[in-house]
Amino acid sequence: MTLAQDRINGGKTIVGLVDDHPIVRQGLAQLINAQPHFTVGLEASAAPEALALLSDRRVDLLLVDLSLREGSGIDLVRDVSARWPALPILVLSMHEEQLYAERVLRAGARGYVMKHEAPDVVLGAMRQVLTGQVYLSATMSGRLLNRFVTTKPEPGASLLDRLSDRELEVFQLIGRGMSTRAIADALFLSVKTIETHREHIKRKLGLTSAPELLRYAIEHGLNAERAAQRATP
Repeated sequence: MTLAQDRINGGKTIVGLVDDHPIVRQGLAQLINAQPHFTVGLEASAAPEALALLSDRRVDLLLVDLSLREGSGIDLVRDVSARWPALPILVLSMHEEQLYAERVLRAGARGYVMKHEAPDVVLGAMRQVLTGQVYLSATMSGRLLNRFVTTKPEPGASLLDRLSDRELEVFQLIGRGMSTRAIADALFLSVKTIETHREHIKRKLGLTSAPELLRYAIEHGLNAERAAQRATP
């Protein structure tokens, strides 16, 4: 039995929260602290802050959002997994599971939950990850399993699956209307690097101009937001 499992059965499992929205962290903390076997022991809004706190504090489970004030959620998952490989990570995000679930698993996370899910689903995912299992929605689990039994393209496959993790991050920031300079500042990269990513994104998506890329990115962002709103109970 792992220490985390032992804490679930007889003590408190210490949970860390990394999310750049204070009201979201507050809501999660209230939900978690209300459970008899969980307590929040770390809160951070940015990747550097989270890494610094993790060096000084012990947690048994880390909940991470993908969109952070400083740094990338996926990069944070990768860094935490490299430094503390035994620490289970659960990503809790508003971004589409279909686009990000497999990416965060490759980075080292143990599961992915959409923020619109009911509290019981989030708590269930936390417990499942703490037992050493992987948590994904039934739809996403089926999609991944399907890859082992067929070579046909998946019905829900997206052109965005062609993008690297960083390119997808840049694409989504373009969809928010951010300039190349603003994206470079947000990701702590050079303008030249962002321009290179933009060219790669256009090529992979079959786009020919910057305005076309902007329209595509904005449309994708709006569609994702509408889908999340429809899924919200």
